[in-house]
Amino acid sequence: MGRLIVIEGIDGAGKRTLTAALEHALDGRVARMAFPRYDTDVYGELIRDGLHGRLGPFGDEVYGMAMLYALDRRAAAPDVRAALDTHEYVLLDRYVASNAAFGAARLHQDARGEFVSWVRAIELERFAVPVPHAHLLLRVPPAVAAERSAHRARTEADRGRDTWESDDALQSRVAAVYDGLAEDGWLAPWHVVDGTTAPDAADLAKKLAE
Repeated sequence: MGRLIVIEGIDGAGKRTLTAALEHALDGRVARMAFPRYDTDVYGELIRDGLHGRLGPFGDEVYGMAMLYALDRRAAAPDVRAALDTHEYVLLDRYVASNAAFGAARLHQDARGEFVSWVRAIELERFAVPVPHAHLLLRVPPAVAAERSAHRARTEADRGRDTWESDDALQSRVAAVYDGLAEDGWLAPWHVVDGTTAPDAADLAKKLAE
């Protein structure tokens, strides 16, 4: 049985870059997935529409959007389990903690608020998605992450900023919720990584193997 490793952080933190570096450092013993799965099922498509203002008032409904994220993971759970059966590591770019952090931040709650408890009850207890073995939190100042996100939108035709990415105040609140989740060891141990410089993927790979 493999180990489920989740990489979390605000938009622009460098999650995709770290995931690729870890895949290389772990020498092919890895399966990779990213959430939400925009191009895989209807839930991902609806999430994209909501983030870009194409679902009308529903996109502003915190619990409704969170349920779409949860349903996307529920649909993906068999694939995650299959990957864990055949690989030493499964690296996920975002997972349940993203749902908790963004929803809580949108409601101006913290990591110990009602919304975080609700996400845990829905995703882990009711939907029984696989539980992570560890989280890697890429901690980056929100201003730095915002500049990275804006640069990506300018240089990558398919990576335009959505309404959450472009909300700097929201991203700052999300960062605070993530810090609280890490402090509490929510769902699994958290390793905080300085995302302002290129993380040492080889060193992180060693820690994950311990």
